[in-house]
Amino acid sequence: MPLERVMVIGTTGSGKTTFATRLAGMLKVPHIELDAIHWQPGWKPLPEDEFRRRVSQATSAPAWVCDGGYHAVRDLTWGRADTVIWLDFSFPFIFWRLLRRTVRRSWTREELWAGNRESWRQSFFSRDSILLWLLRSYRRRRRQYPQLLWLPDFAHLKVFRFQRPADAEAWLESLKERMEVMS
Repeated sequence: MPLERVMVIGTTGSGKTTFATRLAGMLKVPHIELDAIHWQPGWKPLPEDEFRRRVSQATSAPAWVCDGGYHAVRDLTWGRADTVIWLDFSFPFIFWRLLRRTVRRSWTREELWAGNRESWRQSFFSRDSILLWLLRSYRRRRRQYPQLLWLPDFAHLKVFRFQRPADAEAWLESLKERMEVMS
C-alpha cells in the first residue's frame, strides 16, 4: 500500500511537525500543519466551522502528510488518511524535548503561526502553558489513541506506532532507501 494520505499523531512535543515535514518532503506531497490552520493572531482559535472547512479543503487533495490531534476534524483527517503514524514516546523524553523547545522559542521569540510567539510568562507562569497541557493530556492521549484506532470508522488505516525516536528515524531512513531504489 503506498503512502498517499498520512496522518502523524502523538502528544504535544512528540515531534509530529518535524516528522511530518520530513516525510512530506521525502514523498514530495503537501504538508498540512493543523496548528497553523487552527491558531489565529493573538492565540485565538479559528471558529470550528471555518477550521473544518479549511481542513476539508486541504485534505481533499490526492496526497498529503498532516500532523495534529484536533478531535474537531478527526473525521476528516483520519477518515481520509490511508496511514497513521503514532509517535508514542515516553513522558520523560517528550517533557525534556518540549522544555528545550519552549525555552528556545521563548528566548528567540520565534514566530509560530499568524504572528504568535511563545513567551516566558505564557510558557511558564500561565494556565495556558504548553508544559501544563502536556501534563494534562499525555496519559489521556495514550489511552485514547488505541481506542480510536479500533473504531470501525478507522479500520482502513495502516498504523505505524513508534515508541522510540530511533525507531521512527530508522523507519524514515528505510523509506528513503526504498524510494531511492524505486527511482
